[in-house]
Amino acid sequence: MASDENVSVGGTGVAGFDDLDVDVLSARCGAKWARAVAEGLIPAWVADMDFPVAPPIAEALHRLIDRSDLGYPDWSHGTPLREEFAHRMRERYGWEPDPGAVREQTDLIQAFQIVLRLSVTRGDAVAIQTPNYPPFLASVRRMGLQQIDFPFVDRGDGWVPDFEAFEPVVARRRPRVLVLVNPHNPTGRVHTREELERIADIAERFDMLVVSDEIHAELIHEPHRHIPFASLGPEIAARTVTLTSASKAFNLAGLRCAVVHYGSSVLLRRRDAEPFDLYGTVSAPGVIATLAAWREGDAWQRDLLRVLDRNRRRVDEVLRERIPAARHHLPQGTYLTWVDTGPLGIDDPVSVVGERGKILVDGGVRFGSGAGSFLRINFATSASILERILDGVTDALVS
Repeated sequence: MASDENVSVGGTGVAGFDDLDVDVLSARCGAKWARAVAEGLIPAWVADMDFPVAPPIAEALHRLIDRSDLGYPDWSHGTPLREEFAHRMRERYGWEPDPGAVREQTDLIQAFQIVLRLSVTRGDAVAIQTPNYPPFLASVRRMGLQQIDFPFVDRGDGWVPDFEAFEPVVARRRPRVLVLVNPHNPTGRVHTREELERIADIAERFDMLVVSDEIHAELIHEPHRHIPFASLGPEIAARTVTLTSASKAFNLAGLRCAVVHYGSSVLLRRRDAEPFDLYGTVSAPGVIATLAAWREGDAWQRDLLRVLDRNRRRVDEVLRERIPAARHHLPQGTYLTWVDTGPLGIDDPVSVVGERGKILVDGGVRFGSGAGSFLRINFATSASILERILDGVTDALVS
C-alpha cells in the first residue's frame, strides 16, 4: 500500500485504488455490482466503494479466522467499540461522549428505526432534510409518521438549508424529531458551525429530539471540517442521538456494525429496558473490523481521501465541460455527486442514463418529492472505471 507521503493522485494510476478490474468486480455478490451486472450496466449507484479492503482490516479478519474464533461473542458488558468510539471522537473532534451511553446495532437504518420507535408514535411529525437518503424517507413513511421537509436549496454557489421555509412549518406543526444528515447525502454538503448552531436553536426552542446521522463524517474534503452535532454544548447533547459506523469510510457495510450514542438518558433507559437481543447483536467480524479500522486504518484512509478528492474534481470538470446546463456543485464531503438535469428537459434521467449510457446511477423521487430530475453519482472507484461512468452519463444526457 502506498503511504500517505508518496501516494500520487495526479496521474491515472494509484496503487491499491486504481488497480481495479471490471471482471473481478463483476464477480462480487454485493448489491452494487450484482444488480448492475444483472442489468448489463456499470454501477455508480449505491454508496459502496470499489476499493480493496484496507490491509489492517483484512489482517485482523484473517487472524480471527485463523484461530477459528467464530463462536458466540461475549458482549454481556458491551463491545470494545464503546470506548473506541469515545476515544475517536475525542481525538478527531474534541468531543467527549460518554462511552457508557454508546450502544451497538447491526446497521444505521436499524438504529434509526429503533430510535424513532422509542421516541415517537404513529401519526407524529418528523422533520427531515430533503433531498435525503431513500431508506430514511421510507422508514418515516412506513412507520406511519408525518414527514416535514427541511429543504436544501441551490443558491447558485452551493446547497444551503432553507431555514426561512423550515422554521414557520416547525412552529405550526411541531415535529417531535429532527433528522440531521451531516455530511449530507446526497448533496455532499458539510454543515458549517453557524448552520449547526441555528439548527440547535430551533431544536431547543421547539423541543425536538435530534437524530444526527454522521456516517460520512470521515469523508470530508479540505478545507471543510466535521463538527459532531452533540459537541455544540451540554444542552443540545442531551437531546441528540448520534448514529455512525466505519462502514462508509472503510467500506464495511456487509459486516453490519454501527454505533449509537444516546445523549438522552431517558431514551437510553427506554432502549435498555427492551427484551435482551430484541434488536439483534453485532457480530465478532463486524466489531473486529471496526476496531482495526479505527485503530490502524488512518494511513489508508488518508490515501483514500486523496483519491476521492481527485475523483470529485474530475467529475466536476467533466460535467461542467460536457453538460454545462446541468446544475452541480463540487461535493464538500462523501463520494457522491448530486446533479440536477432539469435544465436538460429529461423526465427520468436515471432510466435514460441506464438505457443509453449503460450506467446504473441513483436519484429521482426516491430521494424526495422535488428530486425527480436529479442523479446521484458514486465516484468511489478507479480512474479508468470513473471515465467509463462519466462517458456513459454524459453521452446519455446530451444525445
